[in-house]
Amino acid sequence: MKFYSTNNPGHKVSLKEAVIKGLAPDQGLYMPESIPVLPRSFFDKLPEKSFQEIGYEVISALFKADLSPKQIKDLVDHTLAFDAPLVKVEAGIYCLELFHGPTLAFKDFGARFCSKLMSMLMEGEKRKVRVLVATSGDTGSAVANGFYKIPGVEVIILYPKGKVSELQEKQFTTLGENIHCLEVEGVFDDCQKMVKEAFLDKELNERMMLTSANSINVARWIPQSLYYFYAYARLPEKHKKLVVSVPSGNFGNLGAGILAERMGLPIDMFIASTNLNKVVPEFLDGAPFSAKPSIQTLSNSMDVGNPSNFYRLLALYNNDENLFKEKVKGYFFDDEETQQAMAKVKAETGYILDPHGAVGFLGLKKFINQYPGEYQGIFLETAHPGKFKSVVDEVLGINLELPDRLKKFLSGSKKVEVLENDFDAFKNYLFEFNHV
Repeated sequence: MKFYSTNNPGHKVSLKEAVIKGLAPDQGLYMPESIPVLPRSFFDKLPEKSFQEIGYEVISALFKADLSPKQIKDLVDHTLAFDAPLVKVEAGIYCLELFHGPTLAFKDFGARFCSKLMSMLMEGEKRKVRVLVATSGDTGSAVANGFYKIPGVEVIILYPKGKVSELQEKQFTTLGENIHCLEVEGVFDDCQKMVKEAFLDKELNERMMLTSANSINVARWIPQSLYYFYAYARLPEKHKKLVVSVPSGNFGNLGAGILAERMGLPIDMFIASTNLNKVVPEFLDGAPFSAKPSIQTLSNSMDVGNPSNFYRLLALYNNDENLFKEKVKGYFFDDEETQQAMAKVKAETGYILDPHGAVGFLGLKKFINQYPGEYQGIFLETAHPGKFKSVVDEVLGINLELPDRLKKFLSGSKKVEVLENDFDAFKNYLFEFNHV
């Protein structure tokens, strides 16, 4: 399978180059040259298959030309080492819980796949790989824990100072070893911009091997499609139309769902649910796509004003904006609406949402209420509520018990360096780091 750049379909590279480079030289995102459609027999037998069995077939359809059956099995088994339960919240409304991995966030799936695939592709290489990551919260913790102590790989994480929760921060800043953290005086978009500039800097790339583990990397993005197949397999009513609501920031997770649908999964509609960082919902409502400065909200992992995966979403629909707008609806909600949803769901069902899941729930309800009895819906709960304990406790008036895995991170000491919001400062850091 070759991978092309969203900015230039004529620029095609191998799987190894797409994964190791992360970003195309023209700043485009890599996309599979063709998207295989799985046979009807696969979907008929989905309810009988385990998560891993689904994973073998989906990943084989995409990567069988590049990886052996044993490599695919090892890759999938490593990635899907924990469950993704589908929980009924109310009649016709299901929550896909994606927080049962090591860092209790959905990005554990992609980070584990990416680290394992990268180590496979780099086998025999003598040079170290420098993985550059910008995070607004959960990406940092998932990537740090996914690559922790992986030989031949150094991870450098940039995150906005004061704009991630304490638990999120502790999950990636306390590890040490091959995980290096930079606290940037700015917002997530500033961190992301510096990472992108580093990938395009000729001098840096001549002196070191740089790659990304953000959702811009196909190895982080593609495996997220697996849990959409798994969720559909466990829906009790296959005859009803299905709408899936995805709380969205950088839009990799929504893109993975659309990839699953393009491969044949019968999802009738997607909802792009966001907070006040609403550039994509505005586009879907008729406005031109225009990046804006990010706005800080309670659902901080979605505080992205210039989502990198937007052009990947368009590419999945063959750059047909009308088709994109037919298949995806966008809604946005402010912090007050988010808190009200958290409180209402807890009071009526007993289910505890984190702020991101609450945004996904709101988008799903808004759509379904327009079509009474026509759709069943799934919304994604992308992080354990304990990762946002202070918000959850205040909104719900409870003292949420933290899982032991989160408690363990809280006891660690931060290991960080402060970086000014300046690419030259970041470049100098990388040059100095390269000599260590």
